[in-house]
Amino acid sequence: MAPTMTFTVFWIQLVVASTVVIPLGLDLYMPVPDENPLRADQIALGRQLFADRRLSRDGTRACTSCHDPARAFSSNHPLAVGVFSRTGRRNAPALINRGYGRAFFWDGRSTSLEKQVLAPITDPNELDLTLDEASRRTGLSADQISRALASFVRSILSGNSRLDRFVNGDRSALDAGERRGLAVFRGKGNCTACHVGPNFSDERTHNTGVAWQASSRTFLDLGRFEVTGNEVDRGAFKTPTLRDITRSAPYMHDGSLATLEEVVTFYEQGGRPNPHLDQEIRPVRFTPDEKRDLVRFLRALSGRPFP
Repeated sequence: MAPTMTFTVFWIQLVVASTVVIPLGLDLYMPVPDENPLRADQIALGRQLFADRRLSRDGTRACTSCHDPARAFSSNHPLAVGVFSRTGRRNAPALINRGYGRAFFWDGRSTSLEKQVLAPITDPNELDLTLDEASRRTGLSADQISRALASFVRSILSGNSRLDRFVNGDRSALDAGERRGLAVFRGKGNCTACHVGPNFSDERTHNTGVAWQASSRTFLDLGRFEVTGNEVDRGAFKTPTLRDITRSAPYMHDGSLATLEEVVTFYEQGGRPNPHLDQEIRPVRFTPDEKRDLVRFLRALSGRPFP
């Protein structure tokens, strides 16, 4: 396998049934379980199932209802997604590059894509269908559905951003302001404390205070704590990827921040102080130019539009 420097791959490009082209900037090794190797037919089946409304109880919804390809496979609002409303508390996270993930969902409760892809089908706040009924409607076993959907999600890749081209030798790929923003990102902003690696995520959960309600001194969403019961996990949510961040607004697990400017201001202020705030979150005194350059840099993390 070899990277490409000439185009962005959002769907894995199949050279032969078991070989893929990885976009510039991503790790060439993708952890794929031996029992579910990447195959062209599995990816194609998963793509069909991803848009299949038979996987919802009332036949009006599909995975694409929350994970919009035009939005880096995320949603545009936690309570009004696509063509229907849902009662869930959390924004649908971007699915790009999740084949490299180690933990899934905002609270990291799933450790494999094969498990993760089935959960929205049975969740009463999402597709609300039993796996037995899903099998009856599609003629596929739950295991076949799981493997196909997981394979398809692994095929959703984003790379070859202007930053990737800059890091790989094209010094003209970033302008002067974006390069200054990169310096802020790596230095004064301390963004790399959490947003690290090819996918700009440490795959861990952190409390930034976004769910904290100061007036009642409670969390509107307990986050990772609901999974582990550990006090240190109260209000902690998984670090999202920053790739294609311009396509996945609004931001945070609850979609409470509408713009990248609001996100930068949130972190500049040190998040929302609370008893479990991550030690890496603290106020930063950005100049107006530094804030503007940081946002410009974040925009440079987007690949090219979907074909």
